[in-house]
Amino acid sequence: MLGKCVIGLAIAALAVAMLSTSAQAERGRDGQLKILYWQAVSTVNPYLSGGTKDIEAASLVLEPLARYDDTGTMIPALAADIPSVENGGVAADLMSITWPLRPDVVWSDGTPFTAADVVFSAEYCLNEEMGCNPLSSFTDVTGVEALDDHTVRIQFGVAKPFPYGPFVGSNAPIIQKAQFENCTGTRAQTCTEQNFGPIGTGPFKVDEFRANDVIVFSANENYREPDKPAFATVTFKGGGDATSAARAVLATGEFDYAWNLQIEPEVLEQMVANGKGSVVAGFGTMVERLIVNQTNNDSDLGKDKRSLYLDGTNPHPFLSDPAVSRALSLAIDRQILVDFGYGAAGQVTCNVLPAPPAYTSTANDACVTQNIEQANRILDEAGWLPGDDGVREKDGVRLSILYQTSTNSVRQGTQALIKQMWGQIGVETELRNIDAAVFFGGDPASPDTYMKFYADIQMYTNNFDGVDPEAYMANWMCSEIPGPENQWLGSNISRACNAEYDALAAELAVTASLEDRAAIAMRMNDVIVQNQYVIPLIWRAKISAHANTLKGVRMNAWDSEMWNVADWHR
Repeated sequence: MLGKCVIGLAIAALAVAMLSTSAQAERGRDGQLKILYWQAVSTVNPYLSGGTKDIEAASLVLEPLARYDDTGTMIPALAADIPSVENGGVAADLMSITWPLRPDVVWSDGTPFTAADVVFSAEYCLNEEMGCNPLSSFTDVTGVEALDDHTVRIQFGVAKPFPYGPFVGSNAPIIQKAQFENCTGTRAQTCTEQNFGPIGTGPFKVDEFRANDVIVFSANENYREPDKPAFATVTFKGGGDATSAARAVLATGEFDYAWNLQIEPEVLEQMVANGKGSVVAGFGTMVERLIVNQTNNDSDLGKDKRSLYLDGTNPHPFLSDPAVSRALSLAIDRQILVDFGYGAAGQVTCNVLPAPPAYTSTANDACVTQNIEQANRILDEAGWLPGDDGVREKDGVRLSILYQTSTNSVRQGTQALIKQMWGQIGVETELRNIDAAVFFGGDPASPDTYMKFYADIQMYTNNFDGVDPEAYMANWMCSEIPGPENQWLGSNISRACNAEYDALAAELAVTASLEDRAAIAMRMNDVIVQNQYVIPLIWRAKISAHANTLKGVRMNAWDSEMWNVADWHR
């Protein structure tokens, strides 16, 4: 009798366990997820914005063919496998790559995802009238063809040793042809409904979007993994600042995840001590840098000339002089900037390409040490002499700089320190900060975006997906200079056009040897830095925070931080 009771109890326990397992496997079982990106999202279409916050919000909905995981390894997303020469997916002559697509994917509206959507996404970005933000990812693409419903071939005009630019990483996902086919070219920016609520294949779908404020997502009931995502809804809030975002997770527990915690290290440590949350960090390719405008940004020029390249006929009145920008770089004590704002989450760098190690140049290491004496000597020898008020001038032009960045306590502190340093070499500096949602927004009508660059110097961080720098380094090509003709979405924000650089970019695109690719990429880095188109400051780690109750978070320094949000759970 006792044995029967024991068996009965065991069966009952097994039934409870099975019910528990079944409950755990239900989509949406963990209720609401609350994410805080203090730089509010402006659009959910990454093709129309270079802002990280826009690209990462979109990655909850839109997916690429492949992405990079937290180790920098390429993994399939919408693709069934990663093509290679060995498996026949990459042609032996490196002129094409053929992607097999997953057959089990449907859009959130229930319609099939097919190769036609991939072909359309390429045509959408390659439209010359559009001004596509990730256009450099499509360098040398001559055609994209659907071989069948689940196979796509991308053809290149030259041999591509690294053919994984198009549709790899969160900045160039697949969009639905049926939704966007009437939004191509110049119409792209006008399709508000599509840009704010794209239909996707990812774990979530957009229910409500308020630009520069909040996005409400819900679980995609057609997502291919039936037990994911664990959360039924996501509130993706924007606004505030990095300090308040950190506090909302680490101190008050109001949110589950806070992004980009660029705040003073001692403040962050005090918040972590509350025991409510944890900080996650990872070094990838992020560099806090000064962008040096090579064009004249004088407001008196009007919108037809202000900060426009105009085939080289509109140079900056003093920053186009290499002596000036070299002196500006030498006057900066980068270690002080690291100590003030970053601590262990920052390192001094003299390169725009700080990683992977094989691509890191040592040719610019002199910037590590501040040299006020040499900076002053360079300016003296170039004829920039102090006026009655101590500000240097030459031929009636004063070294007076408008220096802008996004609103953030660390960035404003960095601005103040650099202003003091530049004062020691006779440079006058006016500081300006702009709300991050506007500064990094994609509105072509706004005068305050980093892409418009209506200033002399601006500061922000940039990086690239994955571990190969080809597409990233192509961002400084002449063809990438922003202007009204590309809706201000070009990635060459400095507006520098350098024939040697373009030639190196073309060479990198067809070079197979990893050793040779590294040498070319380092030379490209040196052209940018030694001409002071960009003044690198700090190699930054990505730093975010999550509630201790939130599991599955794996910080990714090589792709979107939201790359595995489908795996997050309580």
